Amino acid sequence: MPRLPFRIRKDGTWYCCGQPVRRKELRCLFASMMERDAQGRYWLDLGGRKGVIEVEDAPFLAVALDFTGSDARSQNICLRTNTDELISLGQDRPLHCDWQRGGQVPAYVEMGSRQGGASLLARVSRPVMFELTALAIPERVGGRTCLGVWSRKCFFPLTRLDP
Repeated sequence: MPRLPFRIRKDGTWYCCGQPVRRKELRCLFASMMERDAQGRYWLDLGGRKGVIEVEDAPFLAVALDFTGSDARSQNICLRTNTDELISLGQDRPLHCDWQRGGQVPAYVEMGSRQGGASLLARVSRPVMFELTALAIPERVGGRTCLGVWSRKCFFPLTRLDP
């Protein structure tokens, strides 16, 4: 399959033919045409032309957080991406953080798949991670105490608390 001249940097900056894509409307349009295959490669389907694109980490970045609910266990956490897609964390849109590794580990949100491929990913930005941490409470997961957040009746661990 051919390679298209698109690149998405770790910070969420899109490039086409080596130049930044400055217009948000174009980034959103290209994002709507993106797919991910079972091998983890990202594709753009531009109608008559389809090809692999380079993605340094994840193609989307979660840049804002909002939540509703009266307590931690009944809340709904909603993230907004850099392409203005809204993601409500839950069983169908899980938050993953390799909290067993410890340290500064990035978190990712599954955004769902298009046309039966693998789920697209959004990396959680540092400011949003701080907001998630402010909402976090301790829970036991897999026999370990960890700090995490609830959304739509699902618990998402962020980091472990015990050694």
